[in-house]
Amino acid sequence: NPEAHTLIGRIYADGLGVPKDEGTAARWFARAAELGDTQGTLALGTMLAAGRGVAKDMKLAAEMFEKAAATGDPLANYNLGLLFLRGEGKPENPHRAAMHIRYAAEKGIAAAQYDLAALYLDGRGVPNDALEAARWSAKAAEQGLPAAEYDYAVMLLGGRGLIADEPKAVPYLRSAAEKNVAGAQNRLAHLYVEGVGVEANPIEAAKWRIIAKAGGITDDKLDLFVAALPDADRQKADAAAREWREKKQVMP
Repeated sequence: NPEAHTLIGRIYADGLGVPKDEGTAARWFARAAELGDTQGTLALGTMLAAGRGVAKDMKLAAEMFEKAAATGDPLANYNLGLLFLRGEGKPENPHRAAMHIRYAAEKGIAAAQYDLAALYLDGRGVPNDALEAARWSAKAAEQGLPAAEYDYAVMLLGGRGLIADEPKAVPYLRSAAEKNVAGAQNRLAHLYVEGVGVEANPIEAAKWRIIAKAGGITDDKLDLFVAALPDADRQKADAAAREWREKKQVMP
């Protein structure tokens, strides 16, 4: 039974009831692939691409992804598209890459939707089209992909491919900030300083700037804003940032 081989592979890969053993998992996935199971083939390709449990082999990984993609599996198509995009295991071919990534995006894979948006922004493998980029970025953002939420919010704020809509951008930006996207945290701080799409709130602005700074974002303008706040407000912002980090269990 091909699916049973894949299941045993997953049991060993995740250490479910047995000691975790990626080498053994890879052997079971390989047998599943020989028997024609799509998920086993995809799992083996993933292990080959990462060099987990087996020696890294991008060419063989590409063969596994292509075999699984031929059955219509969205993730296999996405992974194959990435290999064509990077020229790893397959010759670099942006048009083939876009074709496979689009297929996965149309099947609802959020990461593929986000990458397809990037291809449209760059005009790589597809025409340069800011409207299409915004459309696919929106789909990925609606699925809660943090990077897509941030990028789509930036598009809404700047009107890139869209009519600028600050209020609509705020929920996406806040969601990405809550998921610890440092760029989104810093941009949210600017909105609270300027009162764009939200009511101006210096303490909330300082809180998000403190969090973003801890995440590695440099912004001298915001740092000057925070430094100029009354001591009481800075202390409130520090306390709010500390409370947020403790709640999210995020180290500064």
